[in-house]
Amino acid sequence: MQEFIDKLDINQYLPTALDWATNILVALIILVIGIWIAGKAYKSVVHIANKHNQLDDTLFKFFGSVVRYTILAFVGIAVLNRFGVQTASIIALLGAAGLAVGLALQGALSNLAAGVMLLIFRPYKVGDFIDAAGKFGKVTEIDMFTTILQTFDNQQIIIPNSQIWGQQITNHSHHEVRGVDMHFGIAYSESIDEARKVIDTVLANHPHVLSDPAPFVEVETLNNSSVDFLVRPFCMGEHYFAVLYSVPEQIKKALDEAGIEIPFPHRKVIVVNEKE
Repeated sequence: MQEFIDKLDINQYLPTALDWATNILVALIILVIGIWIAGKAYKSVVHIANKHNQLDDTLFKFFGSVVRYTILAFVGIAVLNRFGVQTASIIALLGAAGLAVGLALQGALSNLAAGVMLLIFRPYKVGDFIDAAGKFGKVTEIDMFTTILQTFDNQQIIIPNSQIWGQQITNHSHHEVRGVDMHFGIAYSESIDEARKVIDTVLANHPHVLSDPAPFVEVETLNNSSVDFLVRPFCMGEHYFAVLYSVPEQIKKALDEAGIEIPFPHRKVIVVNEKE
């Protein structure tokens, strides 16, 4: 009689045990396959950036992570469903929590969105000299939230991407060859042609000034006390500042040696004697 009761108890709980065992086994299979698919999806997205060198790997690593965690979220929901958990309420709760977090992190999310746009359209890259958000420097790092600049006095400036995107960005390193604008004035009594020859000679002898395209040297303005030249030599981008800060001194010395006056601003005052 006792043996019959024991068999009856086993038969009573055996279907439930088999059901739980099946659910656990299926859940483990779903979890393993889901993790494998998520990993493959991440690697596939990152591989796109590695295959095309012009694409930014930081952006595709971010997209890969989004794809991976999205897949894992669905895997988690599928696993919970196997155990009879009502996931509709969980999804609604996660949605409400996501909305609350999004409202609390509006600034961070705007930086993230701007970072994605910067990495997609690539108006600048690491190593470029840029003017952005009122700051000038060399780009040392671009991530999803900030752009980091290094200034000439070796300061590090961290700029939120939302302050850069949507504003004017000047990329000084976009073109290999750059023009360097500078202005020089000579007295009205001096010869324009002689001054131009002196300036052309200085530019021709400068090691970093290119002959093609040829330097631009022309009279720009007839000022109050001087005839002003616009001088625009061209150089490779890496020599821009070497040219900018060396040519003015060389031209000043050359004009002095040629006896060509560089006037300082002055006014002529005419006194009229009204008694006469």
